Amino acid sequence: MYQPVKAEIISIGDELLYGQILDTNSKWLSEEMDKIGVRVVRKTTVGDDKESILQAFMAASQKAAIVLMTGGLGPTKDDLTKNILADFFGSQLTLFPKALEDVRSLFESRGKELTATNRNQAYLPANCQYIHNAVGTAPGMWFEEQGTIWMSMPGVPYEMKYLMEKAVIPRLKEKFTLPVIYHKLVKTVGIGESWLSDIISAWEDQLPSHIRLAYLPSLGEVKLRLTGFGDDQESITREVDEQIDRLLPLIEPYVYGFNHDTLPSAIGHLLAQRGKTVALAESCSGGYISHLITGIPGSSEYFNGAVVPYHNAFKAAVLGLSEDMLDSKGAVSEETVIEMAKQVRLKFNADYGLSSSGISGPGGGTSTKPVGLVWIACDDGHSCHTRKLQLTKDRTVNIHLTAVAALNLLRETVIQKSD
Repeated sequence: MYQPVKAEIISIGDELLYGQILDTNSKWLSEEMDKIGVRVVRKTTVGDDKESILQAFMAASQKAAIVLMTGGLGPTKDDLTKNILADFFGSQLTLFPKALEDVRSLFESRGKELTATNRNQAYLPANCQYIHNAVGTAPGMWFEEQGTIWMSMPGVPYEMKYLMEKAVIPRLKEKFTLPVIYHKLVKTVGIGESWLSDIISAWEDQLPSHIRLAYLPSLGEVKLRLTGFGDDQESITREVDEQIDRLLPLIEPYVYGFNHDTLPSAIGHLLAQRGKTVALAESCSGGYISHLITGIPGSSEYFNGAVVPYHNAFKAAVLGLSEDMLDSKGAVSEETVIEMAKQVRLKFNADYGLSSSGISGPGGGTSTKPVGLVWIACDDGHSCHTRKLQLTKDRTVNIHLTAVAALNLLRETVIQKSD
């Protein structure tokens, strides 16, 4: 049976804690470790503080077989990492002639003279293995101490990536017998996480211990991630796929795709496959649904066009909606979105008309029509499917949730029409 190889990532620097720099390094490192079968079990961010860094090192030594560190390797006094590593391992800084030669050559190649401050870059903990950084002045340091592999790298992303790709990953592959990790995402829409969990509870309980399920909710969607661990790529892929085959009949109405599929791309595939087209009339969503649809390459094959009649006058003038109906029922009503969907379908000669109208907020609500009330409709030429939404007080969230719900209504209508 596979033996998991665990890693921890430690990001060092006050600028990360202040929010002045986004820590993209740890995300990239996690992805690269996953590719080679190493499981990242923890990420830690610490400032330029000796005690905090030592505590992070101590915790990592008890948790992981691999510790990847970024940051704190510059030539200035606030860069503490290599000094603290020397203290942590009971070592001392010593001059590495090869490191000095490399940093001198780099400065000369750029037409600059090596300063005393930058000469200090060549002083490293005596117990480390020096790793040449050909794209920067801060060296990489590889340690094999306390039963753990430790790798210290610069915080500059392109320097860190260079060291990982050229030196660290090849060495890790030599040092460890790495398992296979296989992920597959099942993407759902139109159902909440807790309801989804209830439906698949019995299936989840029978999963073998080497296949894990994670719920990944986002606005309007829930992704189910199955992760399989094993020694053989073919067999673990087959096992995960077999489990998904058992899962799908339980939640088929809600599944729109897998892995890299998006809701707009899945709908685009449905329409293109059936040779159908859609047109949109968006009010509260302000063209956002159209933006999502046209973000997919080749969408001109199935997207005929859209209008955004935000003001009632243009719902009447552009789409031909009755002013009496708008006055009596209001822009945010089932009757209005039905007419919007029907009229935009006819005007753009589309197979489906999709519409939205609501109160995005934060103002504009009433006791009978509060902020977050949205109506959506999809007309297929024979019938019109509608849905009433009661969303949040947040305008941006409401626009996104409206788009997801409307796209899902279109997806359901296309599928029902084809059945």
